Amino acid sequence: MWAQERHRRIQGLLHQFKQMSADDLARDLDVSRETIRRDLLELEGAGLLKRVHGGAVLPDPPSEAPFADRLQVRRKEKQAIARAAIREIKPGQVCFVDAGSTTAILAAELGKIAGLTVITNSIDVAATLNGLRQDVTTLLLGGRLHSDVPGTYGELTLSEVARFRADVALLSPVGVHPEHGATDFVLHEAEIARSMIQQSQRVIFLADHAKIGSVSRVSICPCSRIDMVITDAGADRRQLAALRQAGLGETILAD
Repeated sequence: MWAQERHRRIQGLLHQFKQMSADDLARDLDVSRETIRRDLLELEGAGLLKRVHGGAVLPDPPSEAPFADRLQVRRKEKQAIARAAIREIKPGQVCFVDAGSTTAILAAELGKIAGLTVITNSIDVAATLNGLRQDVTTLLLGGRLHSDVPGTYGELTLSEVARFRADVALLSPVGVHPEHGATDFVLHEAEIARSMIQQSQRVIFLADHAKIGSVSRVSICPCSRIDMVITDAGADRRQLAALRQAGLGETILAD
């Protein structure tokens, strides 16, 4: 098992059980205790867990700004990313779009493309697209309503995602890191992104420069599963090069 896969498994177990001993992790992953020790050191260095005597626990979660505030942060950069993103979409394609501040801004741009089918868990995306043009079909996935982000989530949402096959998934992560791949702050948002990735031929992440090289709490996918990252001109060029070396397909700087 590769290190990235072990790291995702360790994080998943910690989110499920809140704490795990090194012995239990070694048994579950079928590796040595020394391998687990190195994994825990790396994950702790990235801020994804806290080592304790004999094992690990989840770190105290940092607070995340309300969605309405995040929608206004680096808004010009997000608008530029949205304009660049639609150049990667062809008329008539089927697109998954998740719920995020950048994808909320993307919605108005998607309305410019003829014949799209947009499948989304974002209420903002669905509301923006609804009625923009008659030849765009918008499908809002059912599920539980989020208390902050205007979107749906949960087992019903995941089961509905699995009913479709999309040409492309347009996703908005919290961070994209060369070693840890794409990550999110909340487990159920990462689950939806992973499900959309599984059902899509092409995966595009929309991430402003502050997200490039950043790591959040929950893994979405490794760099090798990302076909493209669209970011803005403020992104660190060394981090972008490292992402490509880690297997990410292509990076685009929006102007």
